[in-house]
Amino acid sequence: MRGMFVFFTIFFISLNAYADRTSLQGNFTQGGLIIGVTEPDAVVFFEGKQVAVSPSGRFLFGFGRDFKPTALLKIRYVDGGEEEKQLNIEKREYKVERVNGLPPSKVTPSAEFLKRIRKENAEIARIRSVETQKEWFLSGWQWPAVGRVSGVYGSQRILNDIPKRPHFGVDIAAPEGTPVVASTDGLIQMAEEDLYYTGGTVMIDHGYGLVSVYSHLSKLDVMPGQFVRQGERIGEVGSTGRSTGPHLDWRINWFSERLDPELLLGAMPIN
Repeated sequence: MRGMFVFFTIFFISLNAYADRTSLQGNFTQGGLIIGVTEPDAVVFFEGKQVAVSPSGRFLFGFGRDFKPTALLKIRYVDGGEEEKQLNIEKREYKVERVNGLPPSKVTPSAEFLKRIRKENAEIARIRSVETQKEWFLSGWQWPAVGRVSGVYGSQRILNDIPKRPHFGVDIAAPEGTPVVASTDGLIQMAEEDLYYTGGTVMIDHGYGLVSVYSHLSKLDVMPGQFVRQGERIGEVGSTGRSTGPHLDWRINWFSERLDPELLLGAMPIN
């Protein structure tokens, strides 16, 4: 399955570096993911919170949709040396997307459905808090399905003329049954056929707080606890949950920060 789609490496253009002891690579913009490389025994703090450093010296952090203009990174080395750097994060402008034709219950759920939604959201939040100390993300990234990009990260959603939360993923419109593959090596943490909003949903843990989400699937081909390689089939495009047509909603999170998958990739591969 690795040959299905064009492969894009995770190592982006280097935008900043700290001497020879710590380097940072990634997109210093809202929605961007940063990969750091430092000395394995170093202690790293991002915005005052300690960030795990792998045995090879790698660490991750990211900036959500509305992240503030600056962030503080501190590194303490085992020999007593310290580095401190203020990072500048580029502000983005987001589109407004209108989606009409949704069932009213999917836009404004009843009290009965809210109980179910809270339970499902709690499990999603639990998975996003997991910190598996594995460098599976080093396999790189690829598009999980081929199709038309019909929705972009960060766009303000207006559903049936009612303003709602922004969209935190990339929508890929494709015929129902189109194969969906793992974007990156990782461990399946969720494989649910019918969540209220996202329908058939798979969540893959790529290590160190990085999780990808694949929603609205019509069929699931994986189970929780299963390890998948990049390009391995995990399901099929569908229109389950809150959806007006067959598409894949693909998202990437670093813990509570929702990141932009398109920043990790080039253009959509051609069918």
